[in-house]
Amino acid sequence: MWAVAASSEPVVLLAQISSAQYQQDPEAVGGLGLSALVSVLPLAVVLVLLGALRVRAHWAALAGLTTALVVAIAGFGMPFGMSLSAAAHGAVFGLFPILWIVINALWVFNMTVATGHFDVLRRSFGTLSIDTRTQAILVAFCFGGLLEALAGFGAPVAITSVMLVALGFAPIKAAVVALVANTAPVAFGAMGVPVITLAQVTGLPLDVVSSTVGRQTPLLALFVPLVLVFIVDGRRGLREAWVPALGCGIVFALGQFLTSNFFSVELTDIVASLAGAVTVFALARLQPNAVWAARKPALSTTGGPSSGGTPDGSDPDETPDSPAEIRKAYAPYAIIIVVFALAQLPGIKELLASVKIAFAWPGLDVLTPAGVRDKVNDFSFSVLSTAGTLMVLAAVIVAVVLGVGVRRTITTWTKTVGELTWAILTVASVLALAYVMNASGQTTSIGLFVAGAGAALAFLSPVLGWFAVAVTGSDTSANALFGSLQVTAAQGAGLPPELLASANSSGGVLGKMLSPQNLTIAAAAVKLDGQEGTLLRKVIGWSLGMLLILSTIIALQATPVLSWMLP
Repeated sequence: MWAVAASSEPVVLLAQISSAQYQQDPEAVGGLGLSALVSVLPLAVVLVLLGALRVRAHWAALAGLTTALVVAIAGFGMPFGMSLSAAAHGAVFGLFPILWIVINALWVFNMTVATGHFDVLRRSFGTLSIDTRTQAILVAFCFGGLLEALAGFGAPVAITSVMLVALGFAPIKAAVVALVANTAPVAFGAMGVPVITLAQVTGLPLDVVSSTVGRQTPLLALFVPLVLVFIVDGRRGLREAWVPALGCGIVFALGQFLTSNFFSVELTDIVASLAGAVTVFALARLQPNAVWAARKPALSTTGGPSSGGTPDGSDPDETPDSPAEIRKAYAPYAIIIVVFALAQLPGIKELLASVKIAFAWPGLDVLTPAGVRDKVNDFSFSVLSTAGTLMVLAAVIVAVVLGVGVRRTITTWTKTVGELTWAILTVASVLALAYVMNASGQTTSIGLFVAGAGAALAFLSPVLGWFAVAVTGSDTSANALFGSLQVTAAQGAGLPPELLASANSSGGVLGKMLSPQNLTIAAAAVKLDGQEGTLLRKVIGWSLGMLLILSTIIALQATPVLSWMLP
């Protein structure tokens, strides 16, 4: 029956629908080893189709989902109707709240593009310095982080690589810089969707997951700007431009750590990116004569060369943007921060959280191997406090500030949905796949088998996330596929489950630059079609090197050496 909670309690929609019970058995297919091997089939299908056969992501996800259903029904004995119900549950979660966040975040970005304020913002980043090292930090790392926070799905690489070419970068260097820069912000991209997904599929508290990831990825952010400077200008770059690189990296890392741990997971990348850019601005004011802070003369008509010998790429006949237009260009990000900050205030936060849709998912009555009711049975959606709804409020305010009419605002939203059609299908299918594997016990079977690696799991867990993102191109998908597996393996090996779950997401960010989708996007953006292999060879060393460092840090976080870093 359906019921609505009393007004003194959170507004909750409840459903109690009886169904035959299904108890998970991780050894259902002739023992743990064979069960785990069979359970890998859905993941193998997705990874092989994506990585080896280059099948489109949505078709690979649907094929993986089909395989998961077959394994659940034929291998693990899950009732046919219940397995379909689990898939439907996952697909709906993919829509609400995951895609509800992504669509509305990208909607705000598309409004800035439609009104021309994105171009104003782009030009403002290009006027601080004509030095290519500084431009790489500001455009690829800081502005790319903002784009990752709002858009994700390859947009940061596509947009920043084009911007760098416009500023005078060689196409191949622009693509490499954009790919390497798109690392540290990924775990908290799209308003925190990867971390939110990780918390949901693992059952771990969001604040714990966010805090743990926020004590891992900032360690990457510390030196990513230094890597970018080296890529652009080698040792001379490090020698001459280490001040803005290190300053930006430190402040970005602090922004990620503080925001994810004590403020808002959704705002993590926005705060970190803006703080990093402001730091570079401030350092340029403190050291105006430094080569890395060289600016285009106010009356110049040719555009001075940077220390690396490239022009700033601006149009000498281009009318400078007025201060009012520049303020408008930055306004959307300020509005988002204010809206999310207000939503965290005492009283308001509790009020928004009190409106929730929650019910026992129809047709699901799953018990864990221990006979306890599994969390996969329950659906919950915080209607007002979710980032997607807050983004709608922010979008309305942005539309007013930027002067976007009602019709144009609605048209932009529908166009955004249209642009994400295949992404919507992919995300819904991946989450459906994950839920079927979790509900049937496939994930538990793999996790218990992998737990045999013992303490070495702490070192290997980020490698698993790295591999998943390298193939799928999405930290969200990697967390949905392997999040529960990491938790089960951690529990079996006696390791902190939040550490390994978070390591899956943190390691995944380093696989982003290797994913076929990102390589193709980067090559197409700078008109280097067919050069994906060249780009791969140029970035794989950086990806593996940073993965080794991160894996070592996470392994030490599982020991008394660095366990003090964990929340």
